[in-house]
Amino acid sequence: MTEPFQTRALSEDVDAIAPDQSEIRFLVQVQGGSMVHCSLPVGAVSLAVTHRTVAEVWYVVAGQGELWRQQGDRQDVVTLRAGLSLSIPLGTQFQFRNTGTDPLQFIIVTMPPWPGADEAVRVPDYWPISS
Repeated sequence: MTEPFQTRALSEDVDAIAPDQSEIRFLVQVQGGSMVHCSLPVGAVSLAVTHRTVAEVWYVVAGQGELWRQQGDRQDVVTLRAGLSLSIPLGTQFQFRNTGTDPLQFIIVTMPPWPGADEAVRVPDYWPISS
């Protein structure tokens, strides 16, 4: 069976709050993956999570921030800026924060498509979460 064509413009409205507390706007989805626009407000820090079954690739479109990733004993912190792409392989623990003066915005492609909120598993935070 052939998949239908999809065309979707970026909405100003938030479609969902991700398990890490970032703002999600749905884009398109095909059998092998899904794409969303993610935004983190100025001064915000996400919750640290890992995924059960999916890998992600990110492309930063606006703002500044930092991303912490860890796999076993290996970890790094990456400075996020427009034009940067990166991967979140399956099983990677990660957390990100907005260090700039504008919302941190990026496109996420999830493979296979995002299955739902139970996909994310909370892990210890790298950066403290302010309440």
